[in-house]
Amino acid sequence: MRMCDARDNRRLSSEGDGRAPERRATAGRLVVVCGPTATGKTDLGIALARALDGEIVNADSRQVYREMDIGTAKPDRARRAAVPHHLLDVAAPDEAFTLADYLDRARAVVATIVARGRLPIAVGGTGLYTRALAQGFDVPRVAPDTILRADLDLLLGAGGVPALLERLRARDPRAAAVVDPLNPRRLIRAIEVAEHSEDKATHDPPSAYDALVLGLDGDAETARARADTRIDAMMEEGLLDEVARLRERGYDASSPAFSALGYRELWRVLDGEWTLEDALTATKKATHRFIRRQRTWYRREPGLHPLDMTDPALIAHALAMATNWLRSPESVRHLENDGPPSGHAEVAAPRSEILDGAGPFPTLPETPRAGSER
Repeated sequence: MRMCDARDNRRLSSEGDGRAPERRATAGRLVVVCGPTATGKTDLGIALARALDGEIVNADSRQVYREMDIGTAKPDRARRAAVPHHLLDVAAPDEAFTLADYLDRARAVVATIVARGRLPIAVGGTGLYTRALAQGFDVPRVAPDTILRADLDLLLGAGGVPALLERLRARDPRAAAVVDPLNPRRLIRAIEVAEHSEDKATHDPPSAYDALVLGLDGDAETARARADTRIDAMMEEGLLDEVARLRERGYDASSPAFSALGYRELWRVLDGEWTLEDALTATKKATHRFIRRQRTWYRREPGLHPLDMTDPALIAHALAMATNWLRSPESVRHLENDGPPSGHAEVAAPRSEILDGAGPFPTLPETPRAGSER
């Protein structure tokens, strides 16, 4: 199923800004596994990659940073060894990594995966990354403007988020229609890009992909509970020590990477401002707010096929959908209406093995490899 439709003839703004193309020839096939934090994207992506001869392309804006493994829920060594992973650990924590940077690298990686005759699978919860990649947004490169940002910070302090949104609407209504209106950082970046970008492209825009977008989610209470459990597990794994090591290496809490949830909160513990309990409470509350924003974003995602993260047959359902899509993209519509074909519904691995990493990777349902059909 094509990701693009008439609604996508627009610009998309955040850490960078992009122009969605008109309908045109696609750049190949791409599976996207997306959804809010702690919904099981990593393990579903790996299961699909193992079954469909695929490779994982990271689509999490914080997993690109080196030395930040626990707090970003980066795939562990066993998961990385199970299938090839790309675009993990490609930037230093104090290095700016924009949407334009991501798209340049991701498109190059996808091209090499396709050239090897394998299936690229973009996995992550940064909805801007997956949408811009799948839909072929053209992202202008605009360097940070510290003077403008200072002015916009003053505007934010005086008039709040509505004042930023009003300024963006005046400059670029299309960008204002798709940027996260509750995220001041992204609004400021969108204004920065809008005020420094030319309206005319000086090169051919990138192509969109023929993308199958699988979106994991569940009820809000379950999502919050799973996020809280994961945060507790991160602390047990040594997240506080990870933050301490980053401080010892000379990184500052204002570094771009430290906007990842939990890092600045624990920084305050190390500074003696907060107790560990204060930091945990603040991190969980911030994560709940983040999940709400993610869910709002994905409700507007064109062409998204929703999957219940608590479904015992999740992997089988997703695999059936992907296999049929590789044969015929239109068949996915029938799967959504009728459920998985006979023989797939009862063959999912136990969820405990998938979610907590305590056991082997899930046994996959028997399915023909689809490499010759891509």
